[in-house]
Amino acid sequence: MIAAVKEWLAVFPTLLFLLPSGASAADDPGGAARELARKTVAFAGRGESVTASWRNLSSLPPGDLAQARAVFESALRESGARAAEGGTVEIRITVSESRQQYLLVGEARKGDDRQTLIAAWKRPAGNAASAPAGVALERRLLWEQPDPILDAVLMPDALLILSPGKLTLYAHRESSFEQRASAPVTPARPWPRDARARLAVNGAAVRAFLPGTLCTGTLQPALTLECHAGDDPWPADAGAPPLLAAFVPGRNFFDGHVVMPTGARKSLAPFFTAGAISERGANYWVLALTSGTTQLLDANFETAGGITGWGSDLAATGAHCGGGSQILATKAGDAREPDSIRAYGLSNRVPVALTAPVDFSGPVTALWSAGGASAIAVVRDLETARYAVYLLTVVCSG
Repeated sequence: MIAAVKEWLAVFPTLLFLLPSGASAADDPGGAARELARKTVAFAGRGESVTASWRNLSSLPPGDLAQARAVFESALRESGARAAEGGTVEIRITVSESRQQYLLVGEARKGDDRQTLIAAWKRPAGNAASAPAGVALERRLLWEQPDPILDAVLMPDALLILSPGKLTLYAHRESSFEQRASAPVTPARPWPRDARARLAVNGAAVRAFLPGTLCTGTLQPALTLECHAGDDPWPADAGAPPLLAAFVPGRNFFDGHVVMPTGARKSLAPFFTAGAISERGANYWVLALTSGTTQLLDANFETAGGITGWGSDLAATGAHCGGGSQILATKAGDAREPDSIRAYGLSNRVPVALTAPVDFSGPVTALWSAGGASAIAVVRDLETARYAVYLLTVVCSG
């Protein structure tokens, strides 16, 4: 396993809440880099040495990234600090993007003090995306940590993270998330090698579906969680009511026995993930089968076609761009290579890619519908072995 970088808590903010306004954005990468350097020195203090690491999660070309890095280091010196290995201040800088602008998000640490620093610059006109007009897939990094993440739920004022050993509630506080409470997770049987789990929140009630185990608890007035052995079916999508599916204890897939949203029971081929999609008023289901193929089913779960080139993770969204809804799917591959996710629609029951791929630095280990037009993705970075939670949102325009 690749060695992890020096471990320190990176409380990465929810960019959904923190995107700077267009009026405060610089005109180019250099301007944003100088602004970030100024904020870094204000946090670090004049005369301090700063160690900076960079990660590009955007479509920014390598040349522009190199320019930003050079300007940042130069601006540090001009402001009275200096870039150096093993500095007294560490800052991890992530390049992200929205449809209107690029962002530099720095997680700075000096001793026990931590601060999130943000600078942005406007996207050049005509550089919005290489995806088809009218649909975009936006990605926002919510959280990352060295410990494995099984699932996450984003709430209006909090973030819930499920790890193999605990469930943690983080409250949103200005520019970051702060831990509010945690509760131990005690599965009734040992975790399988490729562990999966599913979180479900309904008001103040929370359920965690684990292999052969169901944990139930509350978020208010305090976080509680009790686990017991059980083979309760998991919600395999975010519908209301959802598709319920029996999970195979000790493995990482559903055995094919499902309870349809209508309440009817059906036996299907074993599958990893499932999601609903519609086209011109007709409803369909998509299943990523354990055989490595993807199957399109009609509303009664009868075969309606096959899909090639998709991976084992997919998630339906409530977005309706054009004549139907959209579904997210990973690319075909394995856990030893970087992954990507893109949004698809149907045209005459044939999947059509609606967005350019959103690339990640490692495999997608979990992808679940988050309700509305969004989904939650968990990714394991191949270089650092850290886990990250992303919010993916399908945006319609025009």
